[in-house]
Amino acid sequence: MTRATAVRAVLALAVLLGSAFLTVTKSPRLGLDLRGGTQIVLEARDTATAKADRDTTERAMEVLRKRIDALGVAEPTLTQSGDRRIIVELPSVQDPKQAADILGRTAQLAFHPVLGATEPGATATPGTLVMEDESGTALQLGAAGLTGSGVKGAEAQLDSQQGLGWYVTVDFRGDGGKAWSKLTGDAACQAPGDPRRRVAIVLDDKVISSPQVDPSVSCNVGITGSSTQITGSFSPEEARELALLIQGGALPVPVDVVEQRTVGPTLGAAAIAASTEAAVIGVACTAIFLICVYRLFGALAAVALASYGLISYAALLALGATLTLPGLAGFVLAIGMAVDANVLVFERAREEYAASRRRGLAAALTAGFRNAWSAIADSNITTLLAAGLLFFFASGPVRGFGVTLGIGVLASMVSALVVTRALTDVALALGWVRRRPGLTGIAGLGSIRTRLTRMGPNLLRHPRRWLAIAAAVTVLAGSGIAVRGLNLDVEFTGGRLVEYTTSRTIDAETARQAVSDAGFPRATVGTAGSDAISIRTGQLSEADRTKIEQALEKVGGSTTKLRDEFIGPSLGAELRRGALIALGVALAAQLGYLAIRFRWTFAAASVTAMAHDVVVLVGVFAWLGKPIDGVFLAALLTVIGYSVNDSVVVFDRVRELWARARKTPFQQIANDAVLQTVPRTVNTGLGAVFILTALAVLGGDSLTDFAIALLIGIVVGTWSSMFTAAPLAVELESHRPTPPPPAAKRSPGAVGAARHSNGAQV
Repeated sequence: MTRATAVRAVLALAVLLGSAFLTVTKSPRLGLDLRGGTQIVLEARDTATAKADRDTTERAMEVLRKRIDALGVAEPTLTQSGDRRIIVELPSVQDPKQAADILGRTAQLAFHPVLGATEPGATATPGTLVMEDESGTALQLGAAGLTGSGVKGAEAQLDSQQGLGWYVTVDFRGDGGKAWSKLTGDAACQAPGDPRRRVAIVLDDKVISSPQVDPSVSCNVGITGSSTQITGSFSPEEARELALLIQGGALPVPVDVVEQRTVGPTLGAAAIAASTEAAVIGVACTAIFLICVYRLFGALAAVALASYGLISYAALLALGATLTLPGLAGFVLAIGMAVDANVLVFERAREEYAASRRRGLAAALTAGFRNAWSAIADSNITTLLAAGLLFFFASGPVRGFGVTLGIGVLASMVSALVVTRALTDVALALGWVRRRPGLTGIAGLGSIRTRLTRMGPNLLRHPRRWLAIAAAVTVLAGSGIAVRGLNLDVEFTGGRLVEYTTSRTIDAETARQAVSDAGFPRATVGTAGSDAISIRTGQLSEADRTKIEQALEKVGGSTTKLRDEFIGPSLGAELRRGALIALGVALAAQLGYLAIRFRWTFAAASVTAMAHDVVVLVGVFAWLGKPIDGVFLAALLTVIGYSVNDSVVVFDRVRELWARARKTPFQQIANDAVLQTVPRTVNTGLGAVFILTALAVLGGDSLTDFAIALLIGIVVGTWSSMFTAAPLAVELESHRPTPPPPAAKRSPGAVGAARHSNGAQV
């Protein structure tokens, strides 16, 4: 064993031991879509006296934190997003209305003298207010004598001795006690029963209590001390809510609920179980496939694949990232992507060994890792670009998908370039392996490559035919967008989406009729999976939601709410803009990167093929009427990365072959490159297909559309890299006189590979 092999083995062992330690000692942070609960997004807005900026939003978040602590929610999370938004996560809270009411109220508390009764609808004079008291009587109020800033805290209590019921004790701070004494002292000068003997307690421009000052209180003396009691026939809930609002303090600026999501715990648990099962089955199928194709090295790659899962999971724990439902899918998907680097290395090692058997397996494998590095780096960077765009332009669970995908890409490179390299080096150090080269799986070009070498088809003889087929497919799929339109989810349109299961199975038409009869004929009603009913509407109050739930109970029996999402119209428009920006920036970033790494013709061909894949995928979903939501956006950007990944591998081979045979016509070079990369494309694609098929079948309702989108994207992306990008590059190169890239330095194995390729027209 060489020193380099020993170093790689030690490094791989250290990475695996560190990952195992993190896995054992830390627990993952699950998003609410996996553990159940409510997420509320609040947006601060300006008032006449205060501007909503980063500072006021930070102070509002601290006030909200106090209120949530008083609610007693376990492990709540509050984070600031931008200058005006606050994201509140409340695990296990399934009644979002009460939480939103408490969190969203400004709680501007003030104590006013009552100047007398007045007529309903009377106009207030300067310096006065007209409000109805708790019984509906109109009162004229003077300027506030005490505000919430003079209140220290409050507590709901029950008077069990005198039978006065629930009341709220208010504690004052600073001069608050003196101001209260002045208010009650002035009111005590009026006769009992006179409205002017009352003090109105106003919360958010509403009189919540207007008690009369007790007859025992002396005129101009008032109630002294650092605390008082607020009474008013409170129910236990009203008393606790009032005390909670006063105790939490007043928000510096009003906040509006712009997004609200509630997920039942059973839905998240089912998603975790289904994804785990899909991962186990998908990895097992992928491992069997690798062993069948690459034998011993395939088995070692399967071990490295398992290590990839350990490394990426440990990285997720180390970063403290939140694992969401799309993130879980991205974690499973990246397992399929991790196969790609191993396949690239093994295919290049096969070529090196076939070109010069005298150099041996170890030299062929070393050359395979070296020659595959360019394609591995370029393809993974393009995927990281897509993951980065998801993080910067998306929000919520989709952003979590971007984080998980990025971690998966980096972990896949570590598992392939460090772990697989260490395992194969150790295996080749064994004498019995060196004496049996056929056992390794790299001693032959493989059945697909051998058959293509024997047949030598000229696939790119008529590139315009392939481009015409691509154009026809694009038009056919794109017409679905024009004819059927896009079924945009409430995430992009604003509105409310609620999903239920019923004890008796009902079809979508029965549910649609029941909802329409309940007074909501414009609601969009459909099925969500095998046994769930989804209702999508515009703005929907809680009372209206209750009506819909009762209507479903009449036709389907008892109902269980699985999911409840509300998106404000302004946020929906913002998410739409963000999605379009993400797609536009993705195309521009990929074009810029590829133009730097390759020729502009290659970059243009790759981006055109990518745009073709995007239109086809969106068009198919339009024809099928499937929802376009944030999870679909994650799938779409993943397809962008995957499409460019395939094109990069083809053009990396084109660049290499053209530099070795500068006088060979470009059409022949491109044809050779396509034929030589077919084994890698097929093997990598099958590895991802195993995972995605398992997700589509076993992943549950929430992951099925995600898996279907990626399956379509992989098939279309594989096709377009060979029969759209390559033919377009041939056409573009035929109209430009720019010379081919400079000749590259050749290793002995590379020379042999080039001769083999050009001589046999593989």
